[in-house]
This record gives sequence, C-alpha cells and structure tokens, in this order.
Amino acid sequence: MAWQTSILFSFHPPLALFGFIFSGTMASYNFHWLLTADPVVPSERMSWNVHNKKLHASLTIAALLFAAFFSFFLVRHFLLLALTGFLTFLYSAPKIPFPAFRFLKTIAIGKTFFLALAWTHVTVLLPLLISGYHLETVSMLFLLNRFLFIYAICIIFDFRDREADRREQIRSLVTVLSEQSINRLFWSCIIVFFITSTMLFQYQEPWEVVLLTLPAIPLSLLFNYFKRHRSDYLYYFVLDGIMILSAAMLVLAKFAR
Repeated sequence: MAWQTSILFSFHPPLALFGFIFSGTMASYNFHWLLTADPVVPSERMSWNVHNKKLHASLTIAALLFAAFFSFFLVRHFLLLALTGFLTFLYSAPKIPFPAFRFLKTIAIGKTFFLALAWTHVTVLLPLLISGYHLETVSMLFLLNRFLFIYAICIIFDFRDREADRREQIRSLVTVLSEQSINRLFWSCIIVFFITSTMLFQYQEPWEVVLLTLPAIPLSLLFNYFKRHRSDYLYYFVLDGIMILSAAMLVLAKFAR
C-alpha cells in the first residue's frame, strides 16, 4: 500500500522505509495479540494466538530490533518515525493492564479511529513526507480517500470484535452505537469515499482512479455478509484482501504498461 502511494505520485522512497514499515507492522501485530485475552467467540486462529504468547513476545522484540535498524537509515526523520510508532502504539495501548493506560479505554472513538489513522499515516502520509513530497490538494484528497476506505474496513472488524471489546471495557464508536447507527456510519464513509474518488479524476490518470475505487464495490456488497459471519478466512483473506486489492492491481498494471 505504501508502494502504491509512491507509484501514484511518481517518487522513490528509500528502501529502508519499506523495511521499517514491514518491521513495525510485525511488531504491532504481535504486540497486539500478545496482550489479547481469551476470545469471547473461540476460533482456531484466536486459540492459536492465546496459546503462543511466547512466540508473539519473541517476534515483537525481533521486529522492534529490525525497525530500530532500518530507522537508523532514516534518522533525519526521527520525529516523523516517532509519531508513527506512537499512533501504532495507541491501537494496542488500551489492552495494557496498567492504570496509566486505562483512560484510553474510555475514549469514544477508540481503536477503530486509531487503527484507520495509523494505517493511513503509514501507507500514505509517511512515504510522502519522507520522500520530500510537498502536500497539495491531490495528496490531501488521496489521504482522505484512503482513510475513509480503511475506516470502513475497520468498522467491519470492530463490529466482529465488539463483544470482546465490551468485555474488556474498550470503547469505540462501534461498541457504543446501535447496529443501525453503525450501518449509517459505514455507508457515510462509503458515500464520501466515492465522492473523493470522483474528485480524484481531475488529478490522476482515470485508470488509476478506477483501480483505487473498484475494491469498494465488493466491500459494499459484502457488508451485511461480513456482519453475519466470523470466519477467520473471510476476515483475514477476503476483507484484508479487499484492503490491499487496489495496490496489487496498480502494481501489476504498472508493470504491464
């Protein structure tokens, strides 16, 4: 997804950035599952996570060391990398069993907002800023477009996890809103996403905008299906696949041209 941003805006970020993003993602995911308690709705994947805490801890430490290594090559962007780490940390912070982090559980926008913000920051804003790209109307529009798309996906994930979040007293819009209100929130994101996609046509190549927009169609069509089913394969292959689909199509199209 970060590579997608570099292709769309025709710049070449340092390779160390991709290493930092990969390592930071590995650290974030393993740290999150390390802190996750027994699932409310058991699944094979969740059971595996619960019974492999030592592996998660080892991978977290290893990934952090690699992230530190890659950040050495990006040291002049230290404040930006630190902000990235902070935003990523906020997603899992409410799960830390210490009083200092308990207040984060009461923030109404909660993990849904922080996760979408972190993903958008890492895959759009971070590559742009580190590459020295001057933010303009088109880049800000693209940033908003990606945030809305990722936030819509995060709503579905949080709807699946809202009973577990309620048990852990982690508040987000998805845990406090009714299902009808959640539906309105999701469709509002999708509608504004399509509006921003339409606006991008005046700045980007039409075929690029089409590829950016296409994944929102299966996401919209499958919304109710996602809400009724909790299969790990459905969420971690289909839904995550939809999130990366435009990037994969854009990279393939770029090589084919």
